[in-house]
Amino acid sequence: MSTTTEVLTQAEERMKKTIALLQKEFHTVRTGRANPALLDRVEVEYYGTPTPLKSLANISTPDGRSLLIQPYDKGVLKEIEQGIHKSGLGLTPNNDGAVIRINIPTPTEERRKEMAKVVKKYGEEARIALRNIRRDGADDLKKLKGSQISEDELKRQEESLQKLTDKYVKDVDKHVHDKEAEVMEV
Repeated sequence: MSTTTEVLTQAEERMKKTIALLQKEFHTVRTGRANPALLDRVEVEYYGTPTPLKSLANISTPDGRSLLIQPYDKGVLKEIEQGIHKSGLGLTPNNDGAVIRINIPTPTEERRKEMAKVVKKYGEEARIALRNIRRDGADDLKKLKGSQISEDELKRQEESLQKLTDKYVKDVDKHVHDKEAEVMEV
């Protein structure tokens, strides 16, 4: 059976992972700048198997507005191109037979607003995850009541858990605000 300290430590670890996941999801949100992480979710049909693009090619940013994809196997250029089209990112790959270049256009006002909505959605999902972690932690603490901790100690630990949750929710809000500002800048 776990102790109250273990319950709080476990909850905090899960909350840290939620923040890390949120930041990873934000990397896939398209802004006006080129970022190799934009292509993290792109899967390419490679010998009949869906394979992540980043394991088939080197992706770099020669300047702030374009991506350069250098496949390890030149025979997979067409499949990479198709994978990028299917990804729904709205990017147009230019295949020159050796590498693929993608110019990242400056997003329109409408597109930036759409991306801001996506950022808010990711933020809300992270807040929900944090609340679920808090609920799980509170349930674990209640299981300890009577056998290991008193009613007063339970209340104190639940308050600690709430403070921890508030801290991470504030962190999510800051990340969402920063990413929204980045998305909305021209």
